[in-house]
Amino acid sequence: MSSSQSLSDRTSWVSPALMVQKNRALSEVRAQKGWVFWLERRPDEAGRSVVVGRAPDGHCQDLTPQGSDVGTSVHVYGGGAWDVRVTEHGVEVVYSDRRQGGVWFSRHGQPSVAWCAEAHRDGRVCHYADLCFAPSAMTVFCVRETHHEGQETAQIVSITEQGDEHVWAEGADFYAAPRPSPNGRFLAWMMWDNPHMPWTETRLAVTALTRGASPTVLEGEAESCSVMEPFWDGTRLYALSDRTVEGQERLWTPIAFDEAQGRWEPALLPPAGAEIGLPAWVFGQRSCVPLEGGGLLARGLYHGVARLLRYEPESGWHILAFEGAPETVPFPLEDGSGRVAWLDAPADLPPAVALGGLEGPIERFRLAWQVPEGVTKEDIATPETLQIDVDDDGPSPLYALFYPPAHGAHCLPAEETPPLVVIVHGGPTGQARTDLSFKVQWWTSRGFAVLDVNYRGSTGFGRAYREALDGQWGVRDVRDCCAAVRYLIAQGRVDPARCVIRGSSAGGLTVLSALAQSDLFVAGTSLYGVTDLRGLVADTHRFEARYTDRLIAPWPEGEAVYRARSPLSWPEKITAPVLFLHGGADKVVPLSQAEALVAQLDGEPQLHIYPHEGHGFRAPDVIVDSLQRELAFYQQVFEG
Repeated sequence: MSSSQSLSDRTSWVSPALMVQKNRALSEVRAQKGWVFWLERRPDEAGRSVVVGRAPDGHCQDLTPQGSDVGTSVHVYGGGAWDVRVTEHGVEVVYSDRRQGGVWFSRHGQPSVAWCAEAHRDGRVCHYADLCFAPSAMTVFCVRETHHEGQETAQIVSITEQGDEHVWAEGADFYAAPRPSPNGRFLAWMMWDNPHMPWTETRLAVTALTRGASPTVLEGEAESCSVMEPFWDGTRLYALSDRTVEGQERLWTPIAFDEAQGRWEPALLPPAGAEIGLPAWVFGQRSCVPLEGGGLLARGLYHGVARLLRYEPESGWHILAFEGAPETVPFPLEDGSGRVAWLDAPADLPPAVALGGLEGPIERFRLAWQVPEGVTKEDIATPETLQIDVDDDGPSPLYALFYPPAHGAHCLPAEETPPLVVIVHGGPTGQARTDLSFKVQWWTSRGFAVLDVNYRGSTGFGRAYREALDGQWGVRDVRDCCAAVRYLIAQGRVDPARCVIRGSSAGGLTVLSALAQSDLFVAGTSLYGVTDLRGLVADTHRFEARYTDRLIAPWPEGEAVYRARSPLSWPEKITAPVLFLHGGADKVVPLSQAEALVAQLDGEPQLHIYPHEGHGFRAPDVIVDSLQRELAFYQQVFEG
């Protein structure tokens, strides 16, 4: 479209056609011996996920065979369903198959061989995640989640190519990140028990890889802390811990352990001043890696904004002037070039697998999707980071991302004081991120401003900020969203008569609570949102079964608080129009939650069900339909 066209002829570049095209989803980028690897979900192949590799000569190829679907249902959210290594025999991949179950092995994309099956002869059904090859054997270490006679248990196991499984750790409620040492002598992992979540209290353990050896807990036993993402650099074990260090803010920071004569001694690193780590909603995340020749490379968050950091034993931590925008830590290529590979997720370009040096130009060689021809940077809204002082007993300031409407030739014209869409992220232990997102650009390219709130309880700001939501879910998050909106209204940046609020999952509860507690919003949208906290405790999956003990109150002792915080208990307070969008196959927040509240609301609440969608919409046509319905809903409210 030509920029010479009149404003009345403009249309949004974020069209339904763009969103339903065959957009790849890229994740879990790694590198080894000059190769770059990543996981790629393909809508044009029924949504299956494939491990893809880029050879040192630049050629890309699938490394899991046609018909396979790399994925796992452990903890429902999955992740870490594969591992890869480069050997003299070729590139070897071990993976869990989402459709067939079990653990499979493939060499250079050839037909896979089953190492173990999902169903066992005694009636157990096992799912596998967080796979990690043994250093020099045809063995993989992983988390095994076993379902048997209505019960679920978890263990750390090893599996050989013959299908032999050996349990290395059991007894805790949850396990993650089994990581063998490069010399094959030790195995490290993290574990935790109900009612904790992996970002509240975990333990780091290590054991000798000899049968009958007793594990040693290295971190998280003497003090309650969150320790996660163990990794090795030679014989030194690292992990990320938010342990208490006098005079320092509690942030996830690398800590090291050295073994000598059977004893493990901690070696504290200087503070990085950044949050190095992500909440472990999924397996397989990496926030810090060792560098060739010593030192560490880490992705840290400064006030929620990503930075790349390098640690040198002689000089400490340094922020790198890096051209990329890594979603997780870049991986060294291990080819002597000093290059790294990462998933690049800037605010103004589509996600892409990228490689380059820690200084200098980068190459983005595998894009998730293509920007339409003619679209310029003026068509893409980028975020401003807001810091808003709040006057209560919690940490201050409050953080949020504000996107003014885009003013490019491929956008609808924006008014001087535009309508505002407030986005409430899920979790609630999550984060508003700065990467280019259709859910933001859909609105900013249509004349809306967007406010994405990192309410207190969000990650990327330290433990105190994260814990500020303890016992306050449905209260402090609502106040923070309202405070951020009032801040923008006071600056004259948005139209106070056209503010709407939308949120998914946990964010749906915040939306409904905000509509009940404030008159700032003329409408709201709850996407697969929580309406009944008591029902959530009864119906949700094992991983999150005790999540609300900390966010609301211990269950069942605090049942009265659950009832008081549930939108289902006060439907008469929700007088603004509400749109409910929900998946019929949602196992995290069942459809019954939305149906129960809709049945009690006055007026004409709208509920649309996507029968085959689970928790979070995946199908491109469903995503488009949901956004079109939401846009039409707001337009109808504004006209009314």
